[in-house]
Amino acid sequence: MTNYKELLKNISTFIFDYDGVLTEGIVMLTEQGEPLRTANVRDGYALQLAVKKGYRVAVISGGKSPSMYNRLSSLGIKDVFLGVEHKIDVFEKYLEENNISRDEVVYMGDDIPDYHVMQRAAVAACPADAAEEIRSISKYISHYEGGKGCVRDIIEQVLKLQQNWMDDDAFKW
Repeated sequence: MTNYKELLKNISTFIFDYDGVLTEGIVMLTEQGEPLRTANVRDGYALQLAVKKGYRVAVISGGKSPSMYNRLSSLGIKDVFLGVEHKIDVFEKYLEENNISRDEVVYMGDDIPDYHVMQRAAVAACPADAAEEIRSISKYISHYEGGKGCVRDIIEQVLKLQQNWMDDDAFKW
């Protein structure tokens, strides 16, 4: 079996689930039923840096809320797919439309709806608190839980390996 770090050399695209990866997966609801989520600032820093460096960054989520879109948009992420019922369909179409090889993709998910997509990505990654079924197929399990730095963890590894981490771009938000 190939060490996952060898696969990171070819990564040009990061695709993430939202709830449970970019957030803790805990959703509080307002009296009007609007979900409230927390986001990790360090994850946000790494996401905007990856975008700035020219990596493709996408989010595929079953969740749908204006706050999700607003957060991702503020980080420069344009490829946002919310309210998705079958993630594998969006994943395959996204790769095809953007001429991306699966060998270039890290996908980070945390639960059963991510399972089939993770099987297709070069590097299937998950937070430390992901569902057991997801942990069992992951090539990399972050030491960080969802919403607590797991996104920064995988992005930082790729950018460091590709020598895109601590340069002039790193010091500007």
